[in-house]
Amino acid sequence: MSGIQNGTNPQICSIGFAHWTFSVIPIYVMTIAVLGIVLNLFVLMVFILHKKACTVAEIYLGNLAAADLLLVSFLPFWAVYAYRYYNWTFGSVLCKTVNVSILMNVYCSIFFLVLVSIDRYFALVFPLSHAKLRGPVCAKGACFLVWVAGFLLSLPALIYRDVIHLGPNVTKCTVDPPSTTTLIDCMIFIFGFVIPVSIISFCTVKILKALRNRISEGLNTQKKDHKATTLVLAVLLAFLFCWVPFYLYKIPSVLRDRHILTDCTSKYILFISGNIFTYLGFFNSVLNPILYVIVGKNFRKKVKELFTKRKGERSATLSRSSIQTFLLFWSLASN
Repeated sequence: MSGIQNGTNPQICSIGFAHWTFSVIPIYVMTIAVLGIVLNLFVLMVFILHKKACTVAEIYLGNLAAADLLLVSFLPFWAVYAYRYYNWTFGSVLCKTVNVSILMNVYCSIFFLVLVSIDRYFALVFPLSHAKLRGPVCAKGACFLVWVAGFLLSLPALIYRDVIHLGPNVTKCTVDPPSTTTLIDCMIFIFGFVIPVSIISFCTVKILKALRNRISEGLNTQKKDHKATTLVLAVLLAFLFCWVPFYLYKIPSVLRDRHILTDCTSKYILFISGNIFTYLGFFNSVLNPILYVIVGKNFRKKVKELFTKRKGERSATLSRSSIQTFLLFWSLASN
């Protein structure tokens, strides 16, 4: 914010009272990084190590956990960046990599939720058809396409993000040229919010309508489908709570970049709200695995079965070791 000019008038806008952000944000981001790495690794290990094959919904949620893990793994660099008053010291490669990981999480997270919503839509609205589309093979193929799409949509960050030296001790990891920021923000708003949220909203309305009709007609929804749908809706609500403010923030930020909002008060408000809404979005990467435990009954069952299995294997190993030790001592005593 400091040193920004408003178009034709060289007006300097100071961040002034916003200096508190440089002490609060690094601690918050580092906490999100540590919790996110531990929790999302835990989720992935449960899905990978459990003896039963993952359902289609679990394949999508597992990939969502992988996208969250990608984001939080690079957040420590961003925490240090904020701590140093946004002075980047990690070089050009990490500048591009960190921002690509953030953008890929933004895109892939919402795309995986689109896939989950479509799966629940077919499961509840058309339960007797589209069986092939709801199979594990198609699910894995769709996930691969999501990762490819997320990377392609993140290419502007890879191309235009770079390290810029603004002074002897000031190095920024920013978009160059600055005019490209508008293109990136518009892409995020359209492909990361408007289109996917429209699909999710359509599917969610149809899902809720189908559930209501089944209840009114006295039909029993399969317990498995009901549990999966409850978890999916909880994850969707969490995503919207954490990310919708960030997407809405993009509208005035584009007006600022196009020199329509030029006064220092507007820039100061956008600086504060941009920090709050961006880091609220990061919190979603920690909230998702917590929801799996709180809401996901099937996930809790898998965790219990996995730990029971590990405990049984450990007990069996200890028993075999004890028997072998006893036989060894017995043979020695006999001799």
